[in-house]
Amino acid sequence: MSNSYGGRLSREDYKKQKELEAARMAGTAPPEVDEEGNEINPHIPQFMSQAPWYINTGKPSLQHQRKQPKPKSRPASTLPLRKKGCENCGSSSHTAKDCLERPRKKPTRPVKSSEQTANKAEEELSYDAKRDEWSGYDAREHRKLLEEWELIEEARKKRKAEALDQKKAEAQKQKTEATRIEDQLGSSDEGESDDDSVQKSRNLRIREDTAKYLRNLDPDSAYYDPKTRSMRENPYNKPASQLAYAGDNFIRYSGEAQQVLQRQVFAWEASERGNSAAHVQANPTQTALLYNEFKRRKSEAKSGRQQKLLAEYGGEEHLQAPPPELLQQSEQYVEYSRTGQLVSGNGAAQPKRYREDIYPLNHSSVFGSWWDDGKWGYQCCKQTMRNSYCTKLKK
Repeated sequence: MSNSYGGRLSREDYKKQKELEAARMAGTAPPEVDEEGNEINPHIPQFMSQAPWYINTGKPSLQHQRKQPKPKSRPASTLPLRKKGCENCGSSSHTAKDCLERPRKKPTRPVKSSEQTANKAEEELSYDAKRDEWSGYDAREHRKLLEEWELIEEARKKRKAEALDQKKAEAQKQKTEATRIEDQLGSSDEGESDDDSVQKSRNLRIREDTAKYLRNLDPDSAYYDPKTRSMRENPYNKPASQLAYAGDNFIRYSGEAQQVLQRQVFAWEASERGNSAAHVQANPTQTALLYNEFKRRKSEAKSGRQQKLLAEYGGEEHLQAPPPELLQQSEQYVEYSRTGQLVSGNGAAQPKRYREDIYPLNHSSVFGSWWDDGKWGYQCCKQTMRNSYCTKLKK
């Protein structure tokens, strides 16, 4: 256990420190005071009130949170140098007398570096200082990395420029070849544009891609939202089936959008019935499987109910589609008269215009088969009323 300033504490001291901090937060104990006599807010988190290891003074203070003045000069190192090593190779494990390397003309010069006092410095560093990931960092190494990346970027730009030049040369070669062929076959009436005009025409938008706010300039037409660039309603007074663009709502309700909405409604209804497993966002796959199972059972129930009605009342022959031969087209010409008689061609015989041999209301003759005193009637019963019932006794 350690306190806020890097020192080690015993269990009892740590417990007393926690109780003191709680009392300061509750207001029963006076707040902590820094070197300048200013009170320190006890509610400041420890990661803000605790100073880093390299500027920690061991006293309560918030100076590390303020802007620090830049040092005028770098202080000289006061750490003692390590014991003198070999003057021939520079090693600290032996002396020049015991050195086995080739004798040099000039002895090595002792260098003051951080490695000379590494063991002693590690003993004096705190817990945070030993685990600082930026300890011993040199900014010049990063500068080398930047220079390397700059060289790579320059090489990439150079290679891209060479590729563009090569592509442009190939395009110019193809254009020259096309011009030569046109000269041989005969030039066209249209004038050729230069490369600048071709590039400008490519940057223009497609003429067929009309802006939404230009589709209908009537101010009472569909509303156009400039922020989202959307026009939800149909800007034309025509059905959507006759238009290439009928508003954003038409696009939203086409394709698989309807299936997603149906699954959402199914999940809502299932949740109201107590089935919490169906959820479009949380369980999309399970919801899709449940919805497919629901549609299958619904179709089976519908077909079963239809079969039951057909078995009870009949009429299954009316549900069958006509044979495909009747729906197909042929090149055989057949002509009929207004009365249904065959005029030309090898067509099938048509039924007669009027129905024959049909005697309603118990009659054995048609109306108009008997004449008496200027009135028409039935021959069988001698009645002159059109819809009268025949009273003649049948033999």
